[in-house]
Parts: sequence; structure tokens; C-alpha cells
Amino acid sequence: MTTTIYSSIEQLDIGFLELINPSKSAYFSKDLLHSFEASNTQVDVRYICVSKNTTPQALALVQIIELSVDVILKNIKVSPFFRKILNSFFCNDHIKIMFCGNIFLSGEHGISFSEQSDRKKMVLQIGKTLDKIAKTVRPLHAIFIKDFETDALEYTSGFERFGFTNIKVEPNMLITLNADWKTFEDYKAALKSKYRVKVNKADSKSNALKRRIFSKKDIEHYKDELQNLYQNTIDNANFNAQVLDLNTYVKLKDVYNDNFIVWSYFLEDKIVGFLSALKNKNHLDAHFIGLDYSLNKIHAIYPRILNDYIRLGLEKKVAIINLGRTASEIKSTVGAEPLELSCYIKHKNKFINILIRPFFKKIQIKSFKQHSPFK
Repeated sequence: MTTTIYSSIEQLDIGFLELINPSKSAYFSKDLLHSFEASNTQVDVRYICVSKNTTPQALALVQIIELSVDVILKNIKVSPFFRKILNSFFCNDHIKIMFCGNIFLSGEHGISFSEQSDRKKMVLQIGKTLDKIAKTVRPLHAIFIKDFETDALEYTSGFERFGFTNIKVEPNMLITLNADWKTFEDYKAALKSKYRVKVNKADSKSNALKRRIFSKKDIEHYKDELQNLYQNTIDNANFNAQVLDLNTYVKLKDVYNDNFIVWSYFLEDKIVGFLSALKNKNHLDAHFIGLDYSLNKIHAIYPRILNDYIRLGLEKKVAIINLGRTASEIKSTVGAEPLELSCYIKHKNKFINILIRPFFKKIQIKSFKQHSPFK
């Protein structure tokens, strides 16, 4: 078994990426990883490549960033006492964290395996390599491995041998589209009356908004406005590890054309909101959105965006719309259901990690009311 660490996606052989990505997910393609890496230079990246007798076995994406403790603790349910303890262990200020995973995406986009690889062995190899990288990063406070669905815990539990603690994080919210739904009217017909009224109200209140489909040139032209609107959502979000430079979207549009979508919303001549999404095989994955919250109540910008994600999913003929995390309850009112996700976390210092593990185990995600809008 050989493990190589690279500091740029450009150093990776395209043949390696193809073999460790048998499902052909866009999230492990060279083009997508280059788009994120080249546009977000504040993020220090590594790529862990594992091979067996020169045959590619696994890839793990590593991203190293600084963020505040408050941002991390904002979206987890923990008592004031435990919050104080966690703050003290993490220096009460900005800390450097090494993520294994893509901090800009929600879901299993951090580790990919070849078809024949032994995933349990790969996890042990990746765990050893993460510790090796951690020794070269100073200062470094914590290592965080994200995000895994329940089925993956069978092999990812191997990370616990390296001192990691499994914690639950906010779920992804997924809408499963019925194959019989050809139009948005078909979707609405499947809703219970009170939820159909909510969907219609969102469209009615947002009637003054003019939707535009953005080209690459449009994204370039309005990049500053899009960035400001996106910053609004970051400021309102429970958790966001790092602010994405929307030059990433220029590059993604260039590569994925009609499969990377940016829809914008104008009120008269002013842009007041946008949505973005990537079609990845039979999934439509919601990426970042942005909106003017001062106009949201009057013009229902966010509810309209949720409606339009469903329209877009129907238009693209996908089976699943992944609305991502955050705002789980309102997403459930349009038919989204939670897909549970887990992460692994540890403090770099072994002694502190032993002391802090009981506090990690007490962390709980904030609960929300799950609606059942379909008949």
C-alpha cells in the first residue's frame, strides 16, 4: 500500500481520478475540484491518494482553514457549561481546523473509493495519513472528517481508532420526485391542501420578481452583487465553515454549461436573490443561495427559491433534489425529508482529546418539526 499527498489537483493523474470515482460523481472530477481550489486560495488543500501495487484505491480531500469557535458551536445543542469547556479547550478565538471533506458542500464529497477497494483498510490508511499531515500544520487545533450517511458508518468507524469521536450533524434535506410528476402542477396536486396554499402563496407574493437564467457572462457581470447576497445568507446561517468566492461559479458554468444553474431574481432593475444548483447524474444538488432579507417578507424570495428548485428538478428530470442543510423545517413543508449525516472530530493534542471526548459525545443537533405535506 502506498500513500501520496499532493498539494494541488493539477498534480493528480486523470486516470487515478477516474478509477477512484466509479460512479462518475461530478464532485470528484478534476474540473470541479480545480474550480473550488483555484478560486478559494485562502483554503490550504491536500489530496491523499492511496494505491495498492500501483492500482488506485482511494482519494481523500483535505482542506485547512481558520474559523471562530462561535461559528462551530452556533448550530449544536450543548449546555452553557459544556459550551464554556469547549471554548476553553479551543482558545476562545479563531482556531485552525483540518477538514477531510469539502467544506463548501454538504454530503459524502470528501472520500471516494475505487470499485474493488477494501474500505475498512482505506479508512485506516487515510486516518494514519491525516495524523501525518496534522504534524506539519502549525498551529492546528482540531481535525474534522465530514459527512457520512448511516450506511457508511460500518467502515468509517475505523476513524475512532485514531481518537476521533462520531457526532451527528444537521441532515441533508431531500425531495424525492414522483416519476408521474411531469409539471409543477402535478407536484402541487400531490400536496395536502394547506401546503398547496403555502406553495401558491409563495408564487403569488413573489410575482413582482423577474427570474433570469444566468450565463457565464452574467455571473461575471453580477459577481459582486451575487457575492453580497450570498454573504447575507452566510450572516443568517447557523453554520458555514468558509465563505465561497463566487468566481468558483464562473469556472463551474464554463465546465458544466447547462448542468450548472444560476437563476437570479430581479425587482425592477435590482438583483435581490439567486439560487445555484448542479445536476449530478440523477440528482439536482442545491448549492448556495443569496437574498436581500429586508425584502424577503414582502416578496417571499426564499419560499420562491424553494418552489423554483422543485421546478428546476422537474425540468432536469432528476429523481432526487438535495436542498442541503439548514432551514430544515421550511424545507420539509415542500416535501423534503432528512438524510442523517455524521462526522468525526478530534483535538490534535492527544491529552486534551481524551479530556474533551465526553463533551463531544454530549453534542446534539438542534431539533426541528418535520412536516408531511403529501397526501
